[in-house]
Amino acid sequence: MQKEAVKDNAIYDAKKLGIPRMLILGLQHMFAMFGATILVPILVNSYFHGEGLSVQVTLFFAGVGTLFFHLCTKLKVPAFLGSSFAFLGGFATVAELNVGPFADMSYGEKLPYACGGIVVAGLLYLILALVIRLVGVENVMRFLPPVVTGPIIICIGLSLAPSAVSNASTCWPLALIALAVVVIFNIWGKGMFKIIPILLGVVISYVAALIMNACGMTNADGSAILNFEPIAKASWVGLPPFLFAKFDITAILVMAPIALATMMEHIGDISAISATTGRNFIQDPGLHRTLLGDGMATSLAALFGGPANTTYGENTGVLELSKVYDPTVVRIAAAFALVLSFIPKVSDLIGTMPSAIIGGISFILYGMISAIGVRNIVENKVNLTKSRNLIIAAVILVCGLGFSGGLTFTIGSTSITLTALAIAAIAGILLNAILPGNDYHFGKNPEGDINRGLSFNINEKEEEE
Repeated sequence: MQKEAVKDNAIYDAKKLGIPRMLILGLQHMFAMFGATILVPILVNSYFHGEGLSVQVTLFFAGVGTLFFHLCTKLKVPAFLGSSFAFLGGFATVAELNVGPFADMSYGEKLPYACGGIVVAGLLYLILALVIRLVGVENVMRFLPPVVTGPIIICIGLSLAPSAVSNASTCWPLALIALAVVVIFNIWGKGMFKIIPILLGVVISYVAALIMNACGMTNADGSAILNFEPIAKASWVGLPPFLFAKFDITAILVMAPIALATMMEHIGDISAISATTGRNFIQDPGLHRTLLGDGMATSLAALFGGPANTTYGENTGVLELSKVYDPTVVRIAAAFALVLSFIPKVSDLIGTMPSAIIGGISFILYGMISAIGVRNIVENKVNLTKSRNLIIAAVILVCGLGFSGGLTFTIGSTSITLTALAIAAIAGILLNAILPGNDYHFGKNPEGDINRGLSFNINEKEEEE
């Protein structure tokens, strides 16, 4: 067994700091995850025209999912599970499905089927966890190398680009403020400010919206920038509006292939947490346990109307910043998220956020998702001068972007639609398995394996002068 390293000035037992400091550290972790976690239901609501995910349910399952993950990993891994960006493209696709049973559905009626697809996607984690347990991570990863997962991630981001432009166009000045704030803090921010660019983008641009609204400015269509009526009607305490997932083969085939990208993201995030804390969590408690916890948390959340969960790079950044690696402080953050989930006024305040702010932030978010796919290829030193790699990447990109309407066929009396991303994933995995010359080995390039998470908090390498 690999000997664990103890980092200088690191704190592995936060109890020595006292309860007040532990609570503050927990709040710090909650702020780190908050902006990105609430952004997912906000974006999904825009796809479903106001009938999408609930912020309350999202926060509830961020807390519950994190605690469940910690139980599955023997309380050893200091990871927070927030909303996954990777499934945004799947939500957008399900919202616009108009084939088979979806033809006559409202947007709100389609949402449970999107959640049902995520339930199945989460269960795929369990299958991968079992296979890794039986045959080892190195043997499994040969079938899911960066030459496959990288282009799939690129397709996820590019497919969402029109949505970002559409939202931003409702009020370009406000969208540009949101975009500028995220860029400024992501590039020039220091300490905690660099870790929470999304939250800062939301807060600062919302303040700008308040000022613009007070000055009588309006959206491009003449509507008011802000509408506070929902806040006045909301109560202070209330249960999250859970819903039950429903299942349809077409929605499952929309969502399930995305798990290929998120499972690789998970492995990258666990590698990053291991490198940050000096603990080899891939070995102990084991990658099979972390995958099990993440997958079960995702399925549980989606089963009751929440988004997919994923380990958060933002919270890994907080670990690096604070040097406190005790998982207890992350569980405190989960408790804070649970408390917020029972305050409807918080959810309705977030719901007043102008579309332009959403557009400004997603303007960079969607582009960054695609750029992370490119980084995945570059960091893992994928040789695109080799014909096999070039062919695999080319076929994935054309399938992922070219089959805009998917492929619909009927088996018996059931209409099934394979979406562009599903076609791309199938084609990429098959080509990688069939074509000779696969030379990818997990663990050979640790820095490349780490940088796979869809996070604003990128693991940057410091260059010495």
